[in-house]
Amino acid sequence: MARLTKNRKAIAAKYDADTVYSLSDAASLVKDITFTKFDSSVDVDVRLGVDPKKSDQMVRGVVTLPHGLGKAVRVLVLCTPDKEQEAKDAGADHVGLDEYITKIEGGWTDIDVIITMPTVMAKVGRLGKVLGPRGLMPNPKSGTVTLDVGKAVTEVKAGKVDFKVDKQGIIHASIGKVSFTPEKIKENATELIQTISKLKPSSSKGTYFQSITLSSTMSPGIQIDKTTIEGL
Repeated sequence: MARLTKNRKAIAAKYDADTVYSLSDAASLVKDITFTKFDSSVDVDVRLGVDPKKSDQMVRGVVTLPHGLGKAVRVLVLCTPDKEQEAKDAGADHVGLDEYITKIEGGWTDIDVIITMPTVMAKVGRLGKVLGPRGLMPNPKSGTVTLDVGKAVTEVKAGKVDFKVDKQGIIHASIGKVSFTPEKIKENATELIQTISKLKPSSSKGTYFQSITLSSTMSPGIQIDKTTIEGL
């Protein structure tokens, strides 16, 4: 039998995999059972009672977290020359068009979010094979294809998160860092879950929220009692 490490013993003393915790308790516990030397991300996994194979049950949306993500988001804006200054003034890390399309075609993806304009989507569309698998392809539904590029950059930098249910009916989203206070973790998680609640498809029957789990990059998942979340 493998020996329990010091960290695993510490986790076992504080955490019970069979217990369903309040969101407040989970927000504190995730900090107590994370022992990484780096500032781990805090993630929420929400299993929904939907069938993603049906187009009318595809749950997708965006949310601006009240306390941001706790990290610098690298933004590339692919736009026409008349919009470049607007993008730069809003804080975009990279701004341009043809030169960046060429770089991406060569394999460069050292960015977190790409914002572009409807008028240049014909050019950006051919990058689908590179950007699609990495979740970087701009999409009007997530607000990353817009004429108001300055506003889009500002929102992303402030902590805007794009989420979408996967093939298993689960939404995975980062909502901050372990260094956040429990209150900030709780408030960010609440904002995400309330937003998902508002997007419930009318065709979805039965229990919408099947399970909600909070975890950090290297911690076990903490089951959340959905009745402890405001607005549900």
